[in-house]
Amino acid sequence: MRPILIVLHYTAMETSEAALDRLIDPKAEVSAHYLICEDGIVYQMVDETMRAWHAGAGSWQGMGDINSRSIGIELCNRGDHPFAESQMAALCSLLPEIMTRWSILPSGVIAHSDVAPTRKIDPGPKFDWQRLAIQGLTVWPDEESGYDTDLQCWTQHAAAIGYDMAEPDAVLAAFRARFRPWAKGPLDDEDVRRSERLNKSCMI
Repeated sequence: MRPILIVLHYTAMETSEAALDRLIDPKAEVSAHYLICEDGIVYQMVDETMRAWHAGAGSWQGMGDINSRSIGIELCNRGDHPFAESQMAALCSLLPEIMTRWSILPSGVIAHSDVAPTRKIDPGPKFDWQRLAIQGLTVWPDEESGYDTDLQCWTQHAAAIGYDMAEPDAVLAAFRARFRPWAKGPLDDEDVRRSERLNKSCMI
């Protein structure tokens, strides 16, 4: 299939060398199209025209088989610390090239946790999604006000964005990791407001 998504991951490994060894090991049965190290070095692991095993089971906007619909980018990071400046700069250079080649919209640049919220949390709350959005490389909720804050609207908005709502609690965690990493506790009005604002711009 033609890629319509770019899925971002973290490696959850101690070193770039360990991540690279795993991603080229056939026995591991996992890889991605690109690996970006902390120092900004980019390795292409799989040709963009080929299917890489990076996403596993999941769905987005009602579509399954994410591996066949996406380009996977792994970022060397354990998940418990901010992503290096050189690494983020390399990602921000690589993304527009891929997006242009495949006509992928900013709304198609998503997290592994978005497509598999019950299994995955990467790239996690330490990843700077807002930086990407400022450069037009993904989406971010605007700051407009005056939207309906009925909490019953949450499922509708999140599903329209693309989330599979079979497990709402897992989806809320994934949504917050990307758009409100500081938020705690049960669903609140701000979750609903942000999801509704995103709903306007996230249709692929």
